[in-house]
Amino acid sequence: MTTEPERLPFFVYGTLRPGEANYARTLRGRTAAEEPARIRGALLYDGPGFPYATAGPAEAEVHGALVLPRAGDYEEVCAALDRLEGYVPGDPANLYERVRTEAVRADGRPVRAWVYLAAAPLAARLRATGTPLAGGDWRGGKPADQHRHPPGPGCRHGHRPHPG
Repeated sequence: MTTEPERLPFFVYGTLRPGEANYARTLRGRTAAEEPARIRGALLYDGPGFPYATAGPAEAEVHGALVLPRAGDYEEVCAALDRLEGYVPGDPANLYERVRTEAVRADGRPVRAWVYLAAAPLAARLRATGTPLAGGDWRGGKPADQHRHPPGPGCRHGHRPHPG
């Protein structure tokens, strides 16, 4: 029996999207494929320099990209993404959980993928006090360079524990 995760592409929706700051630090030169995609059943919330995604109603969509790490880099990239998102399998203190989802490619074909969603306590705070992003696209209507700065000091793994 193996405990290694499935080698799925990652659905990314914020600073890990191609052209963004954490993509440059974590993924550039280490991917075999990248393409626009979306996931259904998720909501996007505005955060301090990055977005948060949570589980949401079936009709809700989040827009982003599918990135598939190169075969030889997969484990290293997966570990780097887990560190960035502050995710440790089974840790109840996780801010994010890495979960399997179904992403939809631009041509409409579905593909299974990993996505980092806010863990239950953070998701509850976002639903209560967060600012949803209409249309589910973090880049939508905002200048791309507005999102290309590194996280500020005091952030845990590049993320602050509370929205806003």
